[in-house]
Amino acid sequence: MARIAEDEIERLKEEVSLQRLVELAGVELRRQGKDLVGCCPFHEDRSPSLVISPHKNLWHCLGACQAGGSVIDWVMRVEGVSFRHAVELLRDGVAPSKVAAGGRGPVRVSTVTKLPSPLERTADDRELLERVVGFYAQTLKESAEALGYLERRGLVHAELVDRFRLGVCEPHAGVSVAGEEPAGGR
Repeated sequence: MARIAEDEIERLKEEVSLQRLVELAGVELRRQGKDLVGCCPFHEDRSPSLVISPHKNLWHCLGACQAGGSVIDWVMRVEGVSFRHAVELLRDGVAPSKVAAGGRGPVRVSTVTKLPSPLERTADDRELLERVVGFYAQTLKESAEALGYLERRGLVHAELVDRFRLGVCEPHAGVSVAGEEPAGGR
């Protein structure tokens, strides 16, 4: 994926009205000095803790969530999307949808399919490390290229991979196997 140009990000931050986005999310704003205040839609808020600075086009919650940022951060939070997706929404002129359920919580989750976690949330670091090491060891066993590399190095003992938990990350286009010349030369 191509990187988003910094000048495009800055242009969106300057040109897209944060005040308008917040109002579209169903937040009622009232003037307080040079800023605007309203109830934060990201947590239970009985008194206005969301501060919008129209002259800077920034927002900050002084309440429980302490979140804040630019128009991009607002879209990310309201829509539950990644930075890239938020920029694409703003670039395409798509107004973020209204915050659901009486102005509490994000409207929807990311459009990217979320995979189930292979581990319980309570799993410790050692269990995670064991799963990662096991994955790479299995990948090595299934890779003719990686097994060929070990053989060329004289590492041919049958128990070598299991005993020393050797593994490999399958190379992608342009990435070399350890010790070999990268595709396209150096």
